[in-house]
Amino acid sequence: MFLERSINQADNIGWIEVICGSMFSGKTEELIRRVKRAKLAKQKIKIFKPKQDVRYSKKKVKSHDNNSIKSKPVNSPKKILELSEKFDIIGIDEAQFFDNSIVEVCNKLANAGKRVIVAGLDMDYKGRPFGPMPYLMAIAEYVTKLHAICTKTGKMANYTSRKVDNKNLIMVGDKDKYEALSREAFYNEKN
Repeated sequence: MFLERSINQADNIGWIEVICGSMFSGKTEELIRRVKRAKLAKQKIKIFKPKQDVRYSKKKVKSHDNNSIKSKPVNSPKKILELSEKFDIIGIDEAQFFDNSIVEVCNKLANAGKRVIVAGLDMDYKGRPFGPMPYLMAIAEYVTKLHAICTKTGKMANYTSRKVDNKNLIMVGDKDKYEALSREAFYNEKN
């Protein structure tokens, strides 16, 4: 379970929190919740997302439940590092879409005394670890794995299944293209 710690800039100690899980598990909702709490505490926050994520908004991180917060779309993790100097809390949504340099960027931010909150899919539509997410989970002080509800069995879902025929690893989409499945339903569908 995640317990919020106070930021102690005098000690210059930060940390990394990873929120992961399947689509429709509430990752972005949890990122927004944590960031809004920090904002209420008068901490300086900055949210980033990959420029290619334009499902709901170009300049907001938005959950499937229509909860949103202003964000800065960026092409590369390097830009996150450049734009984060004046902030205490750095939020990063859809981290699986970034390249592996996001890991080094998150480490540098945490080492500079920042609280880094990263949300992303832990597995791709084939059930394999997705992009930099396994590395981010390995270096994080806190990892929160969220689960959706399986659309076929009603059980806990931790897999994201693609409903359309597209072999590209990255395909931005919503309920029209993806569904959350339990292990049982995912493997029955694939075999």
